[in-house]
Amino acid sequence: MRFEPVIGLEIHAQLLTVSKIFCGCSTAFGAPAFGAPPNTHVCPVCLGLPGALPVLNRTAVDFAIRAALALGCTIQNTSIFARKNYFYPDLPKGYQISQYEQPLAIDGAVELAGRDGPRRVGIIRVHLEEDAGKSLHEGFSDSDRKTSIDYNRSGVPLIEIVTHPDLRSAAAAAEFFTRLRETLVWLGVNDGNMEEGSLRCDANVSV
Repeated sequence: MRFEPVIGLEIHAQLLTVSKIFCGCSTAFGAPAFGAPPNTHVCPVCLGLPGALPVLNRTAVDFAIRAALALGCTIQNTSIFARKNYFYPDLPKGYQISQYEQPLAIDGAVELAGRDGPRRVGIIRVHLEEDAGKSLHEGFSDSDRKTSIDYNRSGVPLIEIVTHPDLRSAAAAAEFFTRLRETLVWLGVNDGNMEEGSLRCDANVSV
């Protein structure tokens, strides 16, 4: 019996805005200043302190629309943010501001030539959300006894790009991701830096 892999991807791309998605904190803790002191680019909004209210970053919306159009998506007239509730130590509010029922953009596609032959990879959705902080398990004198939290990344704007399960090999998935990375970098909305986590990919695989 021959099994065929069925692969869909979820890609998170940090947007190259000057400030975070819901507050005025700088995003300049990343390259070239990667490794900025922990918790130096934070405020009551991105720390989730009571009474602090978010204000949406217009440039983040513009960048997300730019990426969605490049992927052939339809921009929705109305999109809504919602709370995605879960507890991680590096998520200070106890929920993530994301989009679900009415995302920013839907129904796109990318055409691949590839070794597996021509293939159309459908894009289910492109939506905006905020990034979480970082759990640091090493680099401090007491790291053998505890985990430290850096909230500098908390609130950095992300787009999440979700594909249909249209990929049938690891090579095709790699080709799609490479094409997507090149597109986002060319558009100027993401730096493509996987080493520092500004572009991340989750693969959902079944056989």
